[in-house]
Amino acid sequence: MRQKSLITFAVSAVKDLEEIKAWYIDQQVPDVGERLLGEVVSQVERLAEFPESGRIVPEFGIAHLREIIHPPFRIVYRLDKMRVRIVRVWRSERLLKMP
Repeated sequence: MRQKSLITFAVSAVKDLEEIKAWYIDQQVPDVGERLLGEVVSQVERLAEFPESGRIVPEFGIAHLREIIHPPFRIVYRLDKMRVRIVRVWRSERLLKMP
């Protein structure tokens, strides 16, 4: 039986989630924001057992940089041996750029 991967969040991903929540509060639909963030967390939790289930990020073509598309978001993560590190949670229409 395969050991579950540890899931961690980069500061950038935490900031993304906070900004998403704030945006929905500003739009006066905090319940929609809460629901969508809950869905994002559910998508992330499945990576503990299925870390390779996301696709390789097409802009880079690097095997260890993957993403889950959960409209309207892209959940971008780095895959290491026993760890999944969530690096960004962005609107799905945004293209990634190297810093």
